[in-house]
Amino acid sequence: MTATMKKIPSYRSAALRWLACALLLAGCAPMSEPTPPAAAPARAPATAPTPAGPGTTGSSSASTPATQLRVDPQRSLIAITVRRGGAFARFGHDHVVAVRTLEGQVLPDQQRADLHFRLDRMTVDEAELRAIAGLTTQPDADAIDGTRHNMLFKVLDAEHFPEVQLHAERPAGNGPLRVSITLHGVTRQLQLPAAISEHNGIMTVSGSTTLKQTDFGLVPYAIMAGALAVQDQLELRFTITATP
Repeated sequence: MTATMKKIPSYRSAALRWLACALLLAGCAPMSEPTPPAAAPARAPATAPTPAGPGTTGSSSASTPATQLRVDPQRSLIAITVRRGGAFARFGHDHVVAVRTLEGQVLPDQQRADLHFRLDRMTVDEAELRAIAGLTTQPDADAIDGTRHNMLFKVLDAEHFPEVQLHAERPAGNGPLRVSITLHGVTRQLQLPAAISEHNGIMTVSGSTTLKQTDFGLVPYAIMAGALAVQDQLELRFTITATP
């Protein structure tokens, strides 16, 4: 069985020949090179930071740390002599209360100091300190315990005001220290003459003064309607040593 072939019209034959030539020419033509991306603009070299000149506050200039001293409790002492009073004073005792746990810092460059101590760490009637204060008798242990209890809970209210804070400033010209004392929630200021010595970076401050309990809202301890009482005025002497 034979197949009958139809003749392709001439206009279609011409179109096929034109398409074949176009494909042949396209295959022989060289491929165009891709256009390279535009070069990135050159960056200007980084400028080194200009060092701060004299008198300029720049981040590269290092500040000199201030000298700081720490109070040495082992070499520091505040001793307070409490005198008896009232019509029956001869039946009572004078006492010496001592602070041996003073803490804080001294900034000599700024001529100031901030100190503090806890009331419940004070001692009462150390024999050596009583002798220095000129007291010739020595209370027994029960009397000392009773004095300490009355002082902390009936006078100082140490449960609610457990700490004493002191701030001192040394004026130009070596005048008296300006001292602020915060006790029993009350702050009082006083001028305090003191001897100040410095040797090998160690500072020692010593002196003495008097304070009144009533200036801090305290009521001096008394019994029998005041017939046996503690005097309002307290006598303080101190030596405070601060080391690097």
